[in-house]
Amino acid sequence: MSHPCAIAALILALLAASCSDDPPDPSANPPTTASTAYTTSPIDPDLPWPARLSAVHQEWTVEILERLPHDVDAFTQGLEYGEDGLWESTGLYGESTLRLTDPSTGEVLLERALDEAHFGEGLTLVDGLPLQLTWRAGLAYYWAPSLDLAATEPYDGEGWGVCNTGDHVWMSDGSATLTQRDPETFDPLGTVDVHRDGDAIDRLNELECIGDHVVANVWQTDEIVVIDPASGTVQATIDASILSEEIDSNDGGAVLNGIADPGDGTLLLAGKLWPMHFIVRIVG
Repeated sequence: MSHPCAIAALILALLAASCSDDPPDPSANPPTTASTAYTTSPIDPDLPWPARLSAVHQEWTVEILERLPHDVDAFTQGLEYGEDGLWESTGLYGESTLRLTDPSTGEVLLERALDEAHFGEGLTLVDGLPLQLTWRAGLAYYWAPSLDLAATEPYDGEGWGVCNTGDHVWMSDGSATLTQRDPETFDPLGTVDVHRDGDAIDRLNELECIGDHVVANVWQTDEIVVIDPASGTVQATIDASILSEEIDSNDGGAVLNGIADPGDGTLLLAGKLWPMHFIVRIVG
């Protein structure tokens, strides 16, 4: 027979254990985990798309997730998401603008016309404010919050696209060469020649810097290329032809042009004189 004192001590020990603040031992009752089936390769932290980049050139396409209204008269040259909306640079002599839009409705919230002698081109943000190129004027516009010009910086050659990595900006001029520039002074820092399978890729137009890569429209094509700017190698090509097929414009100037990164693993893609923007997912 057990001693009464021993039984009392055992009861007190059990009560103390049940009131303990210590968490239960998870190894005692391991949780049941449902298996997950992945349909894509792991996401690259610097490139929010379905496959990691490698030395092997990859071929991707796009899946349309959403269609957003857009001013069909806007000759879209550059796009960039900012804190207050979607910044857009539009072109054509006498019609070029810088505008801030609501991407969900296409409403123009702010707008400033460029000098009629200047043709607006690519756009990025430096310290949250727009930096806009001109085609043949050789001037980079630095805009103030009031949309007054804060500064202009000269450059040689044509201006096509521009994007900001944070440490520097990359600029295209319609050739196969990208120029690295100081974001504050716009002074050139170096160049890299872009190639795919040994062939130069020219007509690089609107640019978007995403992670360690430069993503570029190839003008007058439905191709978007993903470039390693350290080597100039095109690591992936995105076929976006389903977008221009849906637009089905008879205007020869209404071509794919415009890339913006919402930062959520999708892209906003656009075109010149297109009545809509597309939110897309990149797929294999």
